[in-house]
Amino acid sequence: MAGLVPGAAGATSRGVPMGQRWQRVAAAAGLLSPSGDPQPTIFAQMSALANATGAINLGQGFPDTDGPDEVKDLVKRAIDDGRNQYPPATGVPALREAIAEHQGRRYGLALDPATQVIVSAGATEAIAAAVIALVEPGDEVITFEPYYDSYPAVIAMASGVHVAVPLTLRPARADEPGTDGALRFAIDFAALERAATARSRVLLLNSPHNPTGMVLTPDELMRLADFAARHDLLVITDEVYEHLVFGAAKHLPIASLPGMFERTLTVSSAGKTMSFTGWKVGWVTGPADLVGAVQTVRQFTTFAGGAPFQPAIAWGLGRDEFPAALAASLEHRRDVLSAGLQEAGFSVIEPDGTYFIVADGAPLGFADGDELARSLPALAGVAAIPVSALCRPGDSDGPFRSLLRFTFVKDETTIDEAVNRLIAARLGGRRR
Repeated sequence: MAGLVPGAAGATSRGVPMGQRWQRVAAAAGLLSPSGDPQPTIFAQMSALANATGAINLGQGFPDTDGPDEVKDLVKRAIDDGRNQYPPATGVPALREAIAEHQGRRYGLALDPATQVIVSAGATEAIAAAVIALVEPGDEVITFEPYYDSYPAVIAMASGVHVAVPLTLRPARADEPGTDGALRFAIDFAALERAATARSRVLLLNSPHNPTGMVLTPDELMRLADFAARHDLLVITDEVYEHLVFGAAKHLPIASLPGMFERTLTVSSAGKTMSFTGWKVGWVTGPADLVGAVQTVRQFTTFAGGAPFQPAIAWGLGRDEFPAALAASLEHRRDVLSAGLQEAGFSVIEPDGTYFIVADGAPLGFADGDELARSLPALAGVAAIPVSALCRPGDSDGPFRSLLRFTFVKDETTIDEAVNRLIAARLGGRRR
């Protein structure tokens, strides 16, 4: 069943009174200790553990190599040319025009770069601004579980209510990406229908999906579009991995479906597409009234940013060979890591996109993925993220309890060494 994560004033988490907004935000994200103190994110915890033990960090999803030199050279030139002061709050015209051209060329979406495109300080900021702009206290925001960890936090910032609908694991059909009959993550549409109420306001989607690597199929997107229309929901769609899809999988924006553009805000970024995650350049596209609402919030938060990066990203967006080469390389590295994890005794759910692969520790005797993740750096010299950390706080017996997320956005030498360590650790023998 769908789970409600309270974000409104007066809610409690694990017995701790939620008297202040920051506490409600921390509690929603699972970052409040029983004594009411804030805790680091799971990514910070696992990275610190990797550093302390000398483990290979396959937890946090950032590349260990930069994107194209041509794009970096344009940034250096922009800095030397004095492009170092505030850009327009909505983004430099060249980048807004490049984003509009990209959406038209790739997906057939006709956008006015002056009113239907804004540049943000990365996708996370864009999603936060969108939720704060559109969600009133008590409004319900539906996501799928597991989810990117910022979602419950920003819903709590808006005093909304997070409704988490667990994904299901089932055999893939012949018309779906991946191997026919292999397990894939999918939407439980019956559970989704049960989750909708009169207070439902926003459907917050993520495809390709972090952490599972699921890419929504055209059939799933059509059913989601029908669901959003019947319940009169706004849709915020996080598509930062749009170019990083593998095999037969294809990314299709829900905004491109009939009747959906008018109710949809589409978020993406250059960080994942071009391997410049530290530049924090993202964007939001959609109907002018919704985009304008997001910009109103942004005007008084981050305002603007990334002046020397924006012209370079504009140039890079017109070069499809960059993300195509990255996707091909990632697909190969996914296959290397997948084979290694299976040889080490994990069962694996093959991803159709993103940086990540989900592996199950249960065949090795580890029913608790959090316990395994915290032990793995010492046992095998490799760090990963427990998928349960990307689920509702306190849901320790949920369906994702034994799962770990590993990233393959590392160079192949690093992945090979991680695989060798996992195999050599003989993890199954540690629990028997």
